[in-house]
Amino acid sequence: MDRVLALILAGGAGERLSILCSERAKPAVPFGGKYRIIDFVLSNCANSGIANVAVLTQFNPRSLTHHIGFGRPWGLDREKGGVIVLQPFLSRSGRDWYKGTADAIYQNLYFVERERVDEVLILAGDHVYTMNYDYMIRSHRIRRADVTVGVVEVPTAEVSRFGIITLDHNDNVVSFEEKPQKAASSLASMGIYIFNRDILIDSLEENARRGGHDFGRDILPDLIGRYKVYGYRFRSYWRDVGTIEAYWKANMDLIVDLPELNLYNPEAEVRSVFENMPPVKLGPEAQVARSLITNGAIINGRVENSIISRGVFVKSGAVVENSIILEGTTVGEGTVVDRSIIDKQVWIGVDCYIGHGDDFTVNKEESESLDSGITLIGKGAKLPNGLKVGRNCKVGCWAEKSDFPSDFIPSGESVNRKLSERY
Repeated sequence: MDRVLALILAGGAGERLSILCSERAKPAVPFGGKYRIIDFVLSNCANSGIANVAVLTQFNPRSLTHHIGFGRPWGLDREKGGVIVLQPFLSRSGRDWYKGTADAIYQNLYFVERERVDEVLILAGDHVYTMNYDYMIRSHRIRRADVTVGVVEVPTAEVSRFGIITLDHNDNVVSFEEKPQKAASSLASMGIYIFNRDILIDSLEENARRGGHDFGRDILPDLIGRYKVYGYRFRSYWRDVGTIEAYWKANMDLIVDLPELNLYNPEAEVRSVFENMPPVKLGPEAQVARSLITNGAIINGRVENSIISRGVFVKSGAVVENSIILEGTTVGEGTVVDRSIIDKQVWIGVDCYIGHGDDFTVNKEESESLDSGITLIGKGAKLPNGLKVGRNCKVGCWAEKSDFPSDFIPSGESVNRKLSERY
């Protein structure tokens, strides 16, 4: 795949992931105990023999840029090719912040034009899946396509979340609808496009003159009927983890007996930055069932149906169920955590209850993000002893004892760090 350039769009703000993206880009959100979301697409590139990769960042890029580094975990630290991070910048020549997926690549056309490649593979950096792009590229070349779009079947009830594509009997793309309420097709665009290099350049320049900014909304519909645009059907596990519920469900998919996403397949290895940490330690009273426990974790309580990340400490008498606990968090003695996502470096005191009760009132501040009973605790928060937090609640990053109005936070409420004290 020496004649292929991969461009990974990793600049999304991730607003629907709430406080998980308050201090990091969406592709940098931890996943599955030891990974970050972008590890999947970077690993797919490495496993497909694509060594010429550029990552386009924008919002909160620091942790993402640090994570990628020179690309060594994915074998992308090379003298020729390798991985490069492209960030937006303001200039007198008219460069500005990216206004959409197409605009992001348009503002980096100088980089595309200097590369001696035949095709450009455009990828989203915020989806969870394993895929060998080699098969899709071969299909593109055999068909002599101008553009190939990756598509996957999604439940009919979820078509309004995706760009929906209709194919004919030869897999020609005949129509595209951006997030329709109802659609005749249930084939969703995966955010994966293969463009012949010159057609991509021409399309982006023409689109820019019309004032368009997005591939799905602006470029793809305009290409249909003018060029040979094909769909490539992907029939394995793929998830857009762009909402709190989708993110939680995709993590929970990893702990079923026979997960569709097989992290143990050596031919589709998912790689990440290696952290030198001690083995998992289980105390004399530890109970662990159907969970993923990552290196450096110490479990002295009970963990069930959960994802436990590096360096997490679950103390004696604590119970963690149906939850995701991110790196370096401590769960105090006698505390219960149920159907919650706890971000990094959180301290939960003694005898707390996170995800308490049967009241599923949606969150008043984020009714569209927190409406499925999942409670969020932000990075670095410190929860006082005896605190009870209901469902669909949100505790902001770095919240401290003085930020909690009482020892009971009803379902649907939020606790935010007082700015006057934080700064």
